[in-house]
Amino acid sequence: MREYDVAIVGAGPAGMSAASQAAALGLSVVLMDEQPRAGGQIYRNVGAASRGRLDWLGPDYAHGRGLVEQLASAPGVTHLTSATVWDVSSALEVSYLQGGSAAQCRAKHLIVATGAMERPSPLPGWTLPGVMNAGAAQIMMKVGGAVPEGRIVLVGGGPLLYLVAVQLLDAGAQVAALLETSPKHNRRPAMRHLMGALRAPGYLIKGMRLLARIRRAGVAHHFADAEVAIEGGDTAEAVVFNAGGKANRIAVDTVLLHHGVIPNVQLTRMLRLEHDWDARQLAWRPRCDAYGVSSHEAISVTGDGAGIGGARAAECSGAIAALGAACRLGVIDASALQAKAAPLLAEHQAQLRIRPFLDTLYQPPDWLLTPTDDTIVCRCEEVTAGQIRDMARLGCTGPNQTKFFSRSGMGPCQGRMCGVTVAQLIAQTRGVSVEDAGYYRIRPPLKPIPLAALASMDETPPAG
Repeated sequence: MREYDVAIVGAGPAGMSAASQAAALGLSVVLMDEQPRAGGQIYRNVGAASRGRLDWLGPDYAHGRGLVEQLASAPGVTHLTSATVWDVSSALEVSYLQGGSAAQCRAKHLIVATGAMERPSPLPGWTLPGVMNAGAAQIMMKVGGAVPEGRIVLVGGGPLLYLVAVQLLDAGAQVAALLETSPKHNRRPAMRHLMGALRAPGYLIKGMRLLARIRRAGVAHHFADAEVAIEGGDTAEAVVFNAGGKANRIAVDTVLLHHGVIPNVQLTRMLRLEHDWDARQLAWRPRCDAYGVSSHEAISVTGDGAGIGGARAAECSGAIAALGAACRLGVIDASALQAKAAPLLAEHQAQLRIRPFLDTLYQPPDWLLTPTDDTIVCRCEEVTAGQIRDMARLGCTGPNQTKFFSRSGMGPCQGRMCGVTVAQLIAQTRGVSVEDAGYYRIRPPLKPIPLAALASMDETPPAG
């Protein structure tokens, strides 16, 4: 079993930055990611994107090419592509699947850079064919230059919703409407954070430019007053909603949902790290210090997986986590750590100034967080919100109990798509906090793997 100073899981902006920084300090690094190329979700396929694709995906996407090139030239980095991490032991033995075979390596320090995932959008009709997350449509554009055909309606809230709408327009897609679901009553509390947002004017200017582009294209822009539903038989046919006190129905071929992103905590949960419920971002986040060090001193969490901050903030935090790991491993001392990290910490804080404003303004509506009884919340096992509420009334105190009685969280996604919603439903029904309700107990394998791969795994003990 090969041993490295640092193992990094995830090759997005945080993971790439951490790998390059750690290698520059002379550490041996293994970087593992499920994708065939570095970039993560935000910079997916950027290293192989054509000039035309870079043009309509925009300069923020193209920025990732520099990170990919920096990683490629970093000495001492072993980059394992198409590698799915499915377990990490207490001794930091990392088990992964690559090319149909299971293998292991060991690290002295682990950096988790698994990024974010889109918040589930459990609304009536969200399981129909023709409905997908806006981020999934964006990945199709990045990887294959593909865009959905026919009339597209985007539903949800947040900057990514505007960005995807503009990217679709620039790619020649037919964007019929943009339907925002963020409650209007979010605006007043968001104004309390406006001064901080004005200290990061670049983000506000980008947002205004995106909205202006959408208006110039003649895209209908609606604001829903209450629950949105998707109608259809074999596929999505229409989006129905109330706006301004009037009922509306828009014919569609494709519906793209987006209600923000949340940290992907599956691996950090499996590692039994301490987590806290972020009441503003309405998501779980690992408990970490300024250098990303978690409740386990040999494990750091960085990037959006430690709390949503965006790609540029993730880039800073990755380098900061690498410096923290180097100090722990004795490569640099505490004074060198502080000196090297100071400008990165300052830039990281600057990138986060906009977050309180955005998190408050685009906080999703209550009807999405705790959907109606007949809405499916666990897509894998087809468990409804009503079933979860019934079990909570009967005495189930958390998601692990509802899993036992309903199989919610036991499907292929292993709770990724329902964990947050189930916890919020239990908390709402029992009248307790989401922290009291808790989360699924995640166990290995973290992702489905073939039994043949396990059977053929090399179990040769490390030398010495």
